[in-house]
Amino acid sequence: MSKGKGMRGAPMPRMRPANAQGALQALQQKMTEAQDALANETIQVSVGGGAVTVTVSGQQKVQAVKISQDAMMAGDVEMLQDLIVAAVNEAIDKSQELAAQRMSAITGGLGLPGLLG
Repeated sequence: MSKGKGMRGAPMPRMRPANAQGALQALQQKMTEAQDALANETIQVSVGGGAVTVTVSGQQKVQAVKISQDAMMAGDVEMLQDLIVAAVNEAIDKSQELAAQRMSAITGGLGLPGLLG
């Protein structure tokens, strides 16, 4: 690849250091705002036909675990434990997907490491 050329031979835009620093600061500000907004968003997952419901923030913090009365009355502790684990894991996965979508919208899919926390 020749100097000053991007992929496919297209010239890469050149940015002066002052412009680059301003762009980076604007990107950091947008990311901070998105992370703050994620703290106020929630993901709710129910498993076992509603036996267990878990609520997680957009920052992967468990906010609530609800267990139905029927699940409590069933007396199957192992099943209940498995349902709780499944609900928490699914809620965290969905929360991470949401965070990745929000950050990708800001970074334009740059795939920069370490931007989610």
